[in-house]
Amino acid sequence: MDSAANPLARKHLTQVRVLRRVTTTMVTIVTVCCRTHDLRFGKALRREPDRFGRRCGLVVGLAARPLLTNLIAGIQIAITQPIRIGDAVIVENEWGWVEEITGTYVVIKVWDWRRLVVPLSYFLEKPFQNWTLEGTDLIGTVLLWVDYTVPVTHIRPSSRKSCTRPKLWSGQVVNLQVVDSNERAVQLRALVSARTSEQAWDLRCEVREKLIAFLQENYPTALPKQRAELVAFERPADRPRNAA
Repeated sequence: MDSAANPLARKHLTQVRVLRRVTTTMVTIVTVCCRTHDLRFGKALRREPDRFGRRCGLVVGLAARPLLTNLIAGIQIAITQPIRIGDAVIVENEWGWVEEITGTYVVIKVWDWRRLVVPLSYFLEKPFQNWTLEGTDLIGTVLLWVDYTVPVTHIRPSSRKSCTRPKLWSGQVVNLQVVDSNERAVQLRALVSARTSEQAWDLRCEVREKLIAFLQENYPTALPKQRAELVAFERPADRPRNAA
């Protein structure tokens, strides 16, 4: 687990922790039910076994439904593993890492150190994003709005030069394209690859900063601007008041 790019370690750690806690919870439930059955309900069961058994089963079933749902979800997650401890995920529009998986809920450590607690059943019933399901490599996106006069062919080499830190850039992807336009400006998109989600975020910020600095220094007129057209207006000669 010392390496962020070790999915096998995160896989085994998730399986061991989830299955151990699910097993502990199930053993506890069965033990409590057996003791309660022997100590408190023995006489009632002897008097009206069928009637009392139906009522007790209904009450216990309704009360234990959320717990049993999450226990079953925990077993499914441990086997299929849509998430693992240490995965970078987006849940409820919050980006963070899977910090802990218990027998009933998952703790997501959000990027600003908040904790998002989500039931286990959530990951089987609702869609979510897992950025590290197959690997930790990611492609980051940097978007810039610039003027129509921008020389894209001259800016493209600058996007590659901005990825000079091998600690952040994985060396696989770097590209700059015009992806959108409107009546005022065009949008440039720079793609850069990184080894982890944290490095991808830092690399995106660095590339954005360097591209803006390059435009300010070399092509300041290529930054977005508002255009206005001035038209000479000639005032017509005053007409006589009695004119038709």
